[in-house]
Amino acid sequence: MDFAAADLSPDRIYKLLVSTVMPRPIALVSTLNADGIANAAPFSFFNVFSNAPPLLVIGIEGNKREDGRPYKDTARNIAERGEFVVNMVSHAIVEPMVICAIDFPDGVNEIAEAGLTTAPSKQISVPRIAESPVSFECRTFSITDLPYNRKLVSGEILHLHIRDGLIDDKLHVDAAGLDLVGRMHGAAWYTTTRDRFEAPLMTVAEWRTKQKP
Repeated sequence: MDFAAADLSPDRIYKLLVSTVMPRPIALVSTLNADGIANAAPFSFFNVFSNAPPLLVIGIEGNKREDGRPYKDTARNIAERGEFVVNMVSHAIVEPMVICAIDFPDGVNEIAEAGLTTAPSKQISVPRIAESPVSFECRTFSITDLPYNRKLVSGEILHLHIRDGLIDDKLHVDAAGLDLVGRMHGAAWYTTTRDRFEAPLMTVAEWRTKQKP
């Protein structure tokens, strides 16, 4: 089957995208509102984008509440403060991550509700989540307004936190120790990074050699 995107409603396109582009890494984004109250919410329309400058990108959908505010707390906080932290999600904090996705009323600290704890960042005022094995302190690089009150946020990574014992002095990271999870299809499916395989890149010469009988 094939589909013209213009013939599909946004919700139908969403269903196809999340069922075909997977697994997707999860950004548990921590922010602060204007009153200094912490907020955290997970987003799987997310990935790194560049290493020079070091950028990551997050797609944030519009607010579906009937409260007269068109943007989600995360998008609003990022726009107001210009900084945020992306905390990667390990298998150990999946349940707290799901709690952070609950549509709590304004002013509720999702991090506390989820039983997570914060740790101070080094270069920005927004705290990171201590239980996350990897956190990226970010300064807003750009915000692009999209239809349906969505925003595409890119952040410049200012500081990286990687849990002690998961990285050595040669910057080799213990992928198994990170035990990260990814978003899959449907409303509640996830996967781990435990099932891995290698497929090394080849030079032209190595490829030619493999073709010889």
